[in-house]
Amino acid sequence: MLNTKFAPWPSYSSEEITAVQQVLLSNQVNYWTGTECREFEKEFATWTGTKYAVALSNGTLALDVALKALGVGSGDEVVVTPRTFIASVSCVVNAGATPVFADVEADSGNLSAATIAKVLTPRTKAVICVHLAGWPCDMDPIMALAEKHGFKVIEDCAQAHGARYKNRSVGSIGHVGAWSFCQDKIMSTG
Repeated sequence: MLNTKFAPWPSYSSEEITAVQQVLLSNQVNYWTGTECREFEKEFATWTGTKYAVALSNGTLALDVALKALGVGSGDEVVVTPRTFIASVSCVVNAGATPVFADVEADSGNLSAATIAKVLTPRTKAVICVHLAGWPCDMDPIMALAEKHGFKVIEDCAQAHGARYKNRSVGSIGHVGAWSFCQDKIMSTG
């Protein structure tokens, strides 16, 4: 039994607090007048080994935009995990598509190519793989299944900052990677 207080989370250093203070005092706090967001996008793309990174207001919107970019809409199905935050499913509904739950593997709690294959239909347009608690899904078989059946793969990396799969950053393997930097995430920006 835990008889101590939890450590405060997130925990910001004085250097981080000073950096935020300097931005606020500059009055250049948005994407167009400041440089921090664009610099963060460049650094994050480099860190994850991707060509691009686009900062949005939150991880939920990142999933919404990913589905829109992939053309997911009415009449389509998107395979999702039942073991996730609501945004991984609500984004499918927001797109006008139908979420289809696939089972998770007992050892990882994640989707796998085998569990996804059981629920595929001709209407499957995408799969959202959630790398839950920093544990990556087994992506190579999932990507092979996507190639075989013609669906797109979105990686929900909201809980997997720094996680790697076969020496590749999660979020760089599927067709789109979506991240969250909410105040309670592994890497927080607000």
